[in-house]
Amino acid sequence: MDHEQLLAELAGEEVELQFDSFTNETALQVGLGLIDQAKLEGKSVTIDIRRGEQQLFHYACPGTSADNDDWVMRKARVVNRFGISSYRMEVELRAANTTLAERYSLLPSLYAPYNGAFPIYARGFGVIGTIAVSGLPGDQDHKLITSVLRKIITGN
Repeated sequence: MDHEQLLAELAGEEVELQFDSFTNETALQVGLGLIDQAKLEGKSVTIDIRRGEQQLFHYACPGTSADNDDWVMRKARVVNRFGISSYRMEVELRAANTTLAERYSLLPSLYAPYNGAFPIYARGFGVIGTIAVSGLPGDQDHKLITSVLRKIITGN
């Protein structure tokens, strides 16, 4: 899949996977759904869900480390700064053959433009928080998030 096609798909997910409302209970439902799916697939991840600056859910599966905690925070900062998934930012930068540091003068120690953080969109409000996952190779952190959100939001 070329960059343009992938970017369109990622932008489409951000439109599709929006909540009518997002409460602390919603965060718990999403977090537990992510844990269940990771366990089902035999994967170890760290999960972090925030509304604004408030951490609503955090869980580190056995086999993860403090490095994964750092990764979820750095990826979530990308979502908070730009209002799009960290994976979409990763693909945009790759397509432009640049880095976040070169384009926006942001420190890699604070911002990680790699797949694994997704914006929490509330219809009528825009981006209100982040769901971040760390621990899987390739685009699998992103796919874990979107597959669970799709089940919760659309029932598919």
